[in-house]
Amino acid sequence: MKTKVISLAVLFTMLIIKPIYSQVTDAEAKLKTQKVDTIPGWKTGGVVGFNLAQTALVNWAAGGEKSFAVNGIFSVFANYKKGKIAWDNSLDVGYGLLSQGEDLVFKKTDDKVDLLSKFGREAVKNLYYAGLFNFKSQMTPGYNYLADGSKTKISDAFAPAYVVVAFGMDFKPTAYLSMFAAPLTGKLTFVADTALSNAGAFGVEPGKSSNSEFGGYVRMIFSKNDFKNEFLKNVSFTTKVDLFSNYMKDPQNVVVNWETQLAFKVNKYINVNLNTHLIYDDKIDIAKEENGVVTKAPRIQFKEIFGVGLSFKF
Repeated sequence: MKTKVISLAVLFTMLIIKPIYSQVTDAEAKLKTQKVDTIPGWKTGGVVGFNLAQTALVNWAAGGEKSFAVNGIFSVFANYKKGKIAWDNSLDVGYGLLSQGEDLVFKKTDDKVDLLSKFGREAVKNLYYAGLFNFKSQMTPGYNYLADGSKTKISDAFAPAYVVVAFGMDFKPTAYLSMFAAPLTGKLTFVADTALSNAGAFGVEPGKSSNSEFGGYVRMIFSKNDFKNEFLKNVSFTTKVDLFSNYMKDPQNVVVNWETQLAFKVNKYINVNLNTHLIYDDKIDIAKEENGVVTKAPRIQFKEIFGVGLSFKF
């Protein structure tokens, strides 16, 4: 009798536990298969980085100057890909300062705001009808420093600011490469500073605060951070080139904007970074002092930033 009671109790317990257990495991399975991103199709991320460099000299017989430099970047992206639709969005902000010598005057070494949005619909495999919006500017004044210690303001916030609106085709043969060509492109240049606009800086007519252009635009970008080679597995590499030709005036004078970023991850937080930026725009005159004489003319602009610092990805 006792054995029968125990058997019935065990059977009753199993009948109760089995459906409860099934409900729990089903719920766990759903949780395990649920995507972290609750909005299907979206991929988001970003990085914040800081580089510092400092030199201190006290009674240093070999000579030299003390210095302090800081450079920071903030970069985020939000990309959508589902079915025939592809929508890429990014924001890049960079700023840097340098103080050298005893005067403790900080001079700007980097200053950029770059907002990009590109929307496309697949026409055939790897080829998209696409529209692009790009805004570029800076946040603080920039100066030209002369040998006699004087300085002249040559730029400011929204002076210049560039807006590009383009319609064309985007070829994406791989996840790492995009080649966008737009025969229909409008480009606006804004100079919000009165003194600079009166001087006709950045291609605007003297006294006007903006200049509009219509032409052709090409943007090529290669970005990869998942190299399989053992030597490159901690390397992130991005290079992007923008080319613009104004149909209305001097179309042979192509405006070039080329940026390259190379990062090597030492550990979870420490990165070695190399950034280069080349610009050529025949409408921008660059002042140059030679033998006490200052001349202005279009010149190739080049900037290089190398640093070791902290970075945080999210």
